[in-house]
Amino acid sequence: WHCSYLLGMSARVASQADEGNTPINVKNLSLGWMIGFLFAVSFVGLFSIVPLRKMMILKYKLTYPSGTATAYLINSFHTPKGAKLANALFQWFFAAADGCGFGSIPTFGLQAYKQRFYFDFSATYVGVGMICPYMVNISLLFGAIISWGIMWPHIASKAGDWYSADLAKSSLHGLQGYRVFIAIATILGDGLFHFIYMLIVTARNFKAQKSGEEESESIVDYDEQKRTEYFLKDQIPNTVAIGGYVVLAAISIGVVPVIFPQLKWYHILVVYMIAPVMAFCNAYGCGLTDWSLASNYGKIAIIIFSSWVGLGHGGIIAGLASCGVMMSIVSTASDLMQDFKTGYLTLASPRSMFVSQVLGTAMGCVMSPLVFWFFYKAYAVGDPDSSYPAPYSLVYRGIALLGVEGISTLPKHCLALAIGFFAGAIVVNIITALLQKFETNGRSTEGEQEEGNDFAPAVASGMICGESLWGVPAAILSLAGLQAPICMKFW
Repeated sequence: WHCSYLLGMSARVASQADEGNTPINVKNLSLGWMIGFLFAVSFVGLFSIVPLRKMMILKYKLTYPSGTATAYLINSFHTPKGAKLANALFQWFFAAADGCGFGSIPTFGLQAYKQRFYFDFSATYVGVGMICPYMVNISLLFGAIISWGIMWPHIASKAGDWYSADLAKSSLHGLQGYRVFIAIATILGDGLFHFIYMLIVTARNFKAQKSGEEESESIVDYDEQKRTEYFLKDQIPNTVAIGGYVVLAAISIGVVPVIFPQLKWYHILVVYMIAPVMAFCNAYGCGLTDWSLASNYGKIAIIIFSSWVGLGHGGIIAGLASCGVMMSIVSTASDLMQDFKTGYLTLASPRSMFVSQVLGTAMGCVMSPLVFWFFYKAYAVGDPDSSYPAPYSLVYRGIALLGVEGISTLPKHCLALAIGFFAGAIVVNIITALLQKFETNGRSTEGEQEEGNDFAPAVASGMICGESLWGVPAAILSLAGLQAPICMKFW
């Protein structure tokens, strides 16, 4: 559950911003309306992606590393989970403050460390890299080199020319604006291509079936055949998915404007019209990299609806509320697809996975606000001088301010670069699709390599889940006010 956009509505965070502190652009947090808002918007996303489950899991064969890791842990408990949990505990002892510990060692030197090139000893990311295909890992590495190695240092050197040199690091009027909008444009370009490509392929397959042609795809692997059989046996009808989306969206369109009068019914309608495309883009990207970029799509909603409503009519609250609607749809869609991947690998019923997700979402709509409310009342959450400054809440409010001011306030060349990368992502995908027909099928694999490929996901699962388990005792230690006894730091 993302709470930064909600904190951005509060008077506590609004007082830290320079503009937009009018009563219509501030909403005090309350447990009642937060729970009601989550119930109104959280279930719609579950129905938005259901009709695409076969395309994502069977046709594209997306890995969904977290879902795969969960499945391997369910299928086999002989993974080195305990070792990774102990490793995470060992690393904690050397991380007494920010910039301390094994996660801050300048592996490639201090200059490279300043440009964010270093190994942070994260077992989770090592495990994700073991599960993800080579092409995804290479793409991420290439993107890191292009951005953090070349583009961001070059743009940073233009401070004072392209943008003001006195801005905060988190300001979207500065370097952060290039990072956010170029990344969003690239992701949208890639996702939009695959969405349109999927529609074309689906239409062609439907036409082929109508004309009596049959797909000549044969499944050789027995395990794969059984998984596909179970995955297709207990279906969720598309009529139920589409009908559920329409009904729940209609309820949300009626409820959300009551909670946030700054948003009108037609604003919410527009959100639900574009949300399925965003949900597909996020679910596809999450299947490749295990990174849900729901917050990025939420930022797009902030920009659009803050600009649409305007500052004088509560554009800041409208943008932040629409961000919550968009993120609820996009994030729950990718989470559900992760569960479908887990069910596919464990021979579980897709229908039971869907029902479980619905029940879990209902519990989250109550439990998450309760836990958040406990922190909010017990600590000065959102206060920059407190133990819980919640810096992203001010970032989200800053994005809303940027929206009401207009894209003309973006730093110089930011919009042109974003458009260029959007087009570039589409062109690269077109070239890749055209070259696929020349791909050779004459691939041979040694027996030992096959065993390694089978064993790698199990090891990766232990690394991902083992390190993640450390988050529970780490949170307890943090609540108790305990810090690591040693700070290992380099300068």
